[in-house]
Amino acid sequence: MSKDIRIKRGLTLRLEGEAEKELVKAPRSKTYAIKPPDFHTVVPKMVVKEGAKLLAGDEIFYSKYTEQIRFTTPVSGVLKEIKRGDKRRILEVIIDADPENVYRDFGKMDAAKADAKDVKERVLESGCGAFIYQRPYNIVADPADTPKAIFISAATTAPLAADKGFIIKDKLDAFQEGINALRKLTPGKVHLCVDDSSAKYLKDIQGVELHHVKGPHPAGNVGVQIHKIDPVNRGERVWTVGVEDVAIIGNVFLTGEYHADRTIAVTGSEAKNRKYYQATIGANVSDFIGEVSDDVRIISGDVLTGTQLSNGQYICFHDNEVTMIPEGNNYRLFGWIPFTYNNIHSNSRTSLSWLFPNRKYTPTTNLNGEERALVVTGEMEEVLPMDVYPMQLIKACMAGDIEKMENLGIYEVAPEDFALVEYVNTSKLEIQEVIRLGLDLMITEVG
Repeated sequence: MSKDIRIKRGLTLRLEGEAEKELVKAPRSKTYAIKPPDFHTVVPKMVVKEGAKLLAGDEIFYSKYTEQIRFTTPVSGVLKEIKRGDKRRILEVIIDADPENVYRDFGKMDAAKADAKDVKERVLESGCGAFIYQRPYNIVADPADTPKAIFISAATTAPLAADKGFIIKDKLDAFQEGINALRKLTPGKVHLCVDDSSAKYLKDIQGVELHHVKGPHPAGNVGVQIHKIDPVNRGERVWTVGVEDVAIIGNVFLTGEYHADRTIAVTGSEAKNRKYYQATIGANVSDFIGEVSDDVRIISGDVLTGTQLSNGQYICFHDNEVTMIPEGNNYRLFGWIPFTYNNIHSNSRTSLSWLFPNRKYTPTTNLNGEERALVVTGEMEEVLPMDVYPMQLIKACMAGDIEKMENLGIYEVAPEDFALVEYVNTSKLEIQEVIRLGLDLMITEVG
């Protein structure tokens, strides 16, 4: 029996360009990349050099400050290049892929019967520790910690986000084995949050506490679900894992091999082949989208929280979608006048979009304004379904006031929880970045 979570506050963004529910096999990329910047706060220490021959699942680097956290190659091949930026910071580790993968054999293990210590070591040595994130701070989890609970969100509410039910429906055996492994990592519960799409596939999963989530975005965010079910207090740890990542962990135990499979939904009004692609982590985005004009923004992830890419770059480690929307190169004459441009969505009543709640829109990257001072409007509270004062927390982060940040709930939030706040905010501030800097300050000062 599932427990219902009903979210009232939020905002559903209906955009043109949803991917068709058709799964096709993506062409194999010639090169793949693991990007250390995808793992916030991780400082990589390489264990192999350029030219090294690798099996899929071989370790390529580990975290300098937590050596147990290892990162492994998603494909077999040759380490082609280690790209570095300022101060020799590693930006990309690029692998020339073999025509077919050859896997390192970790050995099969029954997670349900294995000792918890052996399960944790298998997760870490295979590189699957990179899939497990912790709250607070939304960073890769420290294996030395013991979480009070583990959360998995299989609910989809972000605009044009990949349907997690469609992604996981053919991987249920691996998903169940992944759940068996995760249960050994916490003395508490494993919470699985589903929506109408994923519930029909995951309703019979054993060893989880099932929650049915309903409501507008950000109801699908794992941070909102944690807040409603088992909030994080100072000194506590909660771990989170993505739906497909649970299946990857399960596959390691079922097969003894690290199959870094990733289902990518190509979405957006500017995408030509809007489908789901069966691919591998670290794939080159050009294999999915082909030639793209300079007037198109390529995003790894969704439009609210994704990362901008150029054609020829690599999809981010955790993302299940590529979104393509028009660049905001055109400016609207007298765009502030109501009724002038009715094809643009706005949460403000100065636009007519509130009269057409089911209409789909084609957004651009134009900010439609410049950065300005924060003003009290109440718009932030309308889209953040958490017992948090968003404007006050934002100001505390900007001021670096640790005591106020703690009192205002910094331990419960992640940048993605403020994506809609950033969208509706008339001040045009980079609010997700402000929250990230606040979290980084807490890591440094509090730990």
